[in-house]
Amino acid sequence: MLTVTFDELESALAASAAPVLAAEAHGALAGALAGDGRFDPESWIDDVLAGEGADPGSLHARNLLETLIEETQAALAGPDMEFAPLLPDDEEPLERRVKALADWCTGYLYGIGSGGVMSGESALPAAVDEVVRDFGEISRAAIDAEESAESNETSYAEIVEYLRAGAQLAFEELAPRRAGAQLP
Repeated sequence: MLTVTFDELESALAASAAPVLAAEAHGALAGALAGDGRFDPESWIDDVLAGEGADPGSLHARNLLETLIEETQAALAGPDMEFAPLLPDDEEPLERRVKALADWCTGYLYGIGSGGVMSGESALPAAVDEVVRDFGEISRAAIDAEESAESNETSYAEIVEYLRAGAQLAFEELAPRRAGAQLP
């Protein structure tokens, strides 16, 4: 379970003028950790805090990101299936949560791609290829105005659960690939 909250990370990234939002950053982290095993924590933090006008030396944001790396890695690698995407609390408006969900998927796709995993490659396990394609679809998520609020809430909860399980599955399925990676 993460001790870093969505709002806490979102505020720290905004104060640092980071070019990414909390959900996208966490998605990119989860994807990169699942990738080919060449994940470099310091480079990832520098990338998150890079950008025009950003403060890459922001100690608070840097500390939160370091904690996020440790806890996300432990959750993905742990035996208890504790991984969960970092998203706004359920008390937040659904529009904000759906936007963050889409951002998380966009970040995940970036992270797993930067980790050397591309959808459609022949050596990719079929289950991972399906997850990556589904996350691509979910990255365009929006509220269905024709559905009831309750139906939209139910759909959101189901998608969040799919993200959790899909990211966990991809991490596990790609373990042999990470084990065989040559670190720089």
